[in-house]
Amino acid sequence: MSAPRFAFTIAATDGAARTGAIAMERGTIRTPAFMPVGTAATVKAMKPADVARAGADIILGNTYHLMLRPGAERVARLGGLHAFMGWERPILTDSGGYQVMSLSELTKRSEEGVAFASHLDGTRHLITPERSIEIQRLLGSNITMAFDELVPTTSTREVQAAAMERSMRWAKRSRDAFHDADGGVHAAHNAIFGIQQGALDEGLRKASADALIDIGFDGYAIGGLAVGEGQEAMFACLDYAPGQLPADRPRYLMGVGKPDDIVGAVERGVDMFDCVMPTRSGRTGQAFTRSGPINIRNARFNEDQGPLDPECGCAVCATWSRAYLHHLVRSGEILGAMLMTEHNIAFYEALMADLRAAIAEQRLAAFASGFRARYGAGKGGQG
Repeated sequence: MSAPRFAFTIAATDGAARTGAIAMERGTIRTPAFMPVGTAATVKAMKPADVARAGADIILGNTYHLMLRPGAERVARLGGLHAFMGWERPILTDSGGYQVMSLSELTKRSEEGVAFASHLDGTRHLITPERSIEIQRLLGSNITMAFDELVPTTSTREVQAAAMERSMRWAKRSRDAFHDADGGVHAAHNAIFGIQQGALDEGLRKASADALIDIGFDGYAIGGLAVGEGQEAMFACLDYAPGQLPADRPRYLMGVGKPDDIVGAVERGVDMFDCVMPTRSGRTGQAFTRSGPINIRNARFNEDQGPLDPECGCAVCATWSRAYLHHLVRSGEILGAMLMTEHNIAFYEALMADLRAAIAEQRLAAFASGFRARYGAGKGGQG
């Protein structure tokens, strides 16, 4: 029996939280899931096999960065993103909208799309919903994201409403382009998600969710959060936003986040996450542990023979001491960034496995409470 194009099943619930799986032709994604970010066709400082070994079922690729370098058409000629980077499991690609707004210069927004200057060389480009979907198809994306417009949560309600409404028009154009391109061949084997917008306004979020449901998507993302509003405001939004989306489809919180952010979002019904934090932090000497994050550059670790996290089962913690990692990172050795990143990805994936087990066994509240008490207590004490 062949694998389905896209099938989401919920195996158990605990409060608003759910655990289950997304079955796709390239593999099954266990949920709640964390997707390591492979911005430029690589999860920085890690080989694809090591990412899979850490427990990742799916990674994220970045449309904006890949369209600029090496170029979507080139990746397509080289066999698509999976063959290009040596990753066989599912890949989700973002639409490029966030990077266009945050990295590019001289952006000009219109109903057609967004014109911008590349942050690399200043060349001018135009991304429309249709071009974003085309780029993602050329990359060979398994979960394509609709193109949307992001505005700061501090914008006026009028600006937020206008951006949300335009995003919904772009969502329809994205969905149509996804199904119409190449005779529907790519769409017959892959999926597309819509993105809910509306900043921190419950009414705008509801209007966005209703518009997306009317268009119809395989899954639904919650966009426009984790952009500086703080955890309390984000959680307040997540108290209602996931429930505005269909219960029988995956819910993806984009760009989140810190471990305690993820735990709180899972409690509120979110199924999928991505964030650069475990990789970026690894490259700068921060390790995530069950007792809170630590800065391995700190002098207190220069003769510490213990592992980064005594309870971690990753190869890094089984093999190397804090003292050795301290030496590598302080010396600027490439291996330091590699080992720190490998541990952080393994920590995030182990957290997701723990969350799935806690939901399945109806003990999420106790797990979350215990995790927060221990992780939060260590935040300031081990740096």
